[in-house]
Amino acid sequence: MTKSADLHIHTHYSDGTMSPQEVVADALHCGIQCIAITDHDTIDGISPAIAAAEGQDLEVLPGIELSSEINGKDVHMLGYLFNWQDASLLEQLKEMQNARAGRMKKMIQKLEALGIQNISFEEISGSARTTALGRPHLAAALVEKKVVGNMRAAFDKYLAEGAPAYVPKFKQTPQEAIKLIKGFGGIAVLAHPMLSSVDELIPGLVAAGLGGLEAHYPNCSVNVMQFYEGLARKHHLVVTGGSDAHGESKKHTFIGKVRIPYDLVEKLKEAAQKNV
Repeated sequence: MTKSADLHIHTHYSDGTMSPQEVVADALHCGIQCIAITDHDTIDGISPAIAAAEGQDLEVLPGIELSSEINGKDVHMLGYLFNWQDASLLEQLKEMQNARAGRMKKMIQKLEALGIQNISFEEISGSARTTALGRPHLAAALVEKKVVGNMRAAFDKYLAEGAPAYVPKFKQTPQEAIKLIKGFGGIAVLAHPMLSSVDELIPGLVAAGLGGLEAHYPNCSVNVMQFYEGLARKHHLVVTGGSDAHGESKKHTFIGKVRIPYDLVEKLKEAAQKNV
């Protein structure tokens, strides 16, 4: 049997709905042999996932997804195989989480100015099970309070970019995200490049230390994925892929929807070793 991997999975420690233990159980049920926990701006889900997979036929790689921005575009950077228990990394991530909390408070203030008075920061942070707060947590509260009928409506009416309660994210450039990942011994991979639409920036990101492209992504055509595989070859980057599963909060994908052969994981490990 050919081993396979799903290297882009979120837990309830960021904006997913599944616990790390549930993620591990689902991956085992799907017959995947390797996963990466890639929560936004936090590594809190890694340790419980590793513990849940102990003694099972499942390898758990440390991962993270960092937000960045350049030329007005959101660019997400995946990090793999970094020193995730380094105390100084935790300090830097704490700064990002504090920025997320500040952003949440500002969005709540904007909602209050729009007449929505029954949502508090304490309520959001208390129910989120994470310090990496994001718009999906606020959207869920808007649904729960019956301000809107569903998550999509919450974004469309209030939280999407340009909507009345939108507040920009923590600002860092993709180059800074790459530097952070590489600084802790990891390899930086451009997440879902087919969504970011920053192909023209890839050569500069490679010069900054980019190590890979997430060429395999759910609901993309074979032609699109082959295009990014070609870009990866052109720039001598490793190819990765994953489902970007978020549990119930993203109905269009699920753990194992995108699988990559395990030999790509081995190439990822080889590339990460060159950073050490």
